[in-house]
Amino acid sequence: MSILRVAAVQFAVTEDVDENLATCLRMTDRAAAEGAQVVVLPEFCNHVSWYDGREHARSKALTLDGPFVAALAAKAAEHGIHLMANVTLAREDGRTTGSNVLFAPDGAILGVTDKQVLMGSERDHLDPAIAASPIIETSFGRVGLYSCMDGVINETPRMLAVGGAQVLLNSLNSFALDEASLHIPVRAVENRVWVVAANKVGPLVPERSIHMVAERVGVPAERLHGAGESQIVAPDGTVVAMAPRSGEAVIVADIDVDLADDKRRPDGTDVMSSRRPDIYGPILDAPRGRQRPAGADELVTAVISPSDGDDVLTLLKEAVATGAGLVVLPELADVDRDAITAALSGTDTLVATSVAEGDAHIGLVLGADRVVLRQPTLHPCARTPWATALGDGIAVADLPWGRLALVVGDDALYPETFRLAALQDVDVVAVPFTTQAGADLDPLLLERAAENRLNVAVGSRRGEQGGGAIFPLSSDFTLWAPDRAPFSGIISRPDPVLAAGPVEVATLRPAQAVNRFVSKGTDLVDGRPWDLAQVLVSSSK
Repeated sequence: MSILRVAAVQFAVTEDVDENLATCLRMTDRAAAEGAQVVVLPEFCNHVSWYDGREHARSKALTLDGPFVAALAAKAAEHGIHLMANVTLAREDGRTTGSNVLFAPDGAILGVTDKQVLMGSERDHLDPAIAASPIIETSFGRVGLYSCMDGVINETPRMLAVGGAQVLLNSLNSFALDEASLHIPVRAVENRVWVVAANKVGPLVPERSIHMVAERVGVPAERLHGAGESQIVAPDGTVVAMAPRSGEAVIVADIDVDLADDKRRPDGTDVMSSRRPDIYGPILDAPRGRQRPAGADELVTAVISPSDGDDVLTLLKEAVATGAGLVVLPELADVDRDAITAALSGTDTLVATSVAEGDAHIGLVLGADRVVLRQPTLHPCARTPWATALGDGIAVADLPWGRLALVVGDDALYPETFRLAALQDVDVVAVPFTTQAGADLDPLLLERAAENRLNVAVGSRRGEQGGGAIFPLSSDFTLWAPDRAPFSGIISRPDPVLAAGPVEVATLRPAQAVNRFVSKGTDLVDGRPWDLAQVLVSSSK
């Protein structure tokens, strides 16, 4: 065991750089007083994250050899701790970046990483990373650093985890309530790593201009405050410590770093060694933008979650009787294919299921008179060791209501799978699945819908961890949009419909998959520097 006490610190920042430095030092003292050996400060510690223009941002940015950084280094050395602070840096090449700086216990700078995905107005003032973030070797383990919007989509944390990081340190400057409920914890459980995340509280823009900014972005002034809820998350997704939504706070937890080296699921599948880098190549392709028209506004969808003793065919007939256009069965539901097509006679309903065909686990979408889609599983799974014939990509069906993809079984655990679907402009993903762990539906599959703007329907046998679920996309999404409803604090989090019984029916919204803009200039699918993601398609670390 390698026990380490870590701390996430939250506080407010103003336009006064000297005052902000004093706050950083004071709060680091508080964390050290609680025995923290690693301390994480929130994003943009040196200046509130709104500027009059690019020149203003440049004038407030720091240099690595300047007094602000020197004071942080001295504080790390004073307490003999690892300290991560996020600040804006004036780079020698002319860029102004939002950067995480990790200090060693002797005050030396161990690493500096730049934010890769800029959010909204940050694009007006800052420049994105031009190099991938390295894994930093420390005395306690392997560390990765990332910031806020970098964690609202999966690639930046994924690259760090694939590279071998055991602990991810995340600095945030976010007013979004879904950071704490979804985007922070999911990065821990999907990668089986520790996450220490520090968010802001207080106004995120200058008090002098907060009402002007609120009007421009369509967010009430009272919601332009950091949402707090800094947290420490275990590799299984358990939040072991969380700060309140408002007010300064220091949270600490004793973590066993070595737990992050165990990547096994309950069934024994290792979710890192089972990745398929050879099929993820399209993720690195140049941004392409949505190329196809929107699907239907609504698609009535049913998922089947049978308990032991339930007859799946009977449940399927019940689901078809609701008028559902799509029904999703659990994986390997063991229902005769001819019986399924007979149950669909005279309807336009489609059924997603999976079957064993020799040494292949095949997903099928069946209509009354045809096979609409065939999808072999893409990843090996300890639960189906006989399925050794694997597919090499995502198949897509064009249907009257939109584009459909099928993600079969444990392929759903890999964020790359859904990204490949999103890059093909899919609107709906059907998932014949087996829910094994408490985090499988929320946050794992919930985030697959959120970060890709995909409607997702999951069928699963009911067990201790629940059954299936339906994740319809919200029609109220983009910040700054003129027709958006009053902002409720949620940026990118669909409302899940968890199966309450053996047949659950809800309405998906295929047309909403077109809109991937979370904020001005920030596209969830095409909005990151894909050329930095080479490690995702590499067969070795």
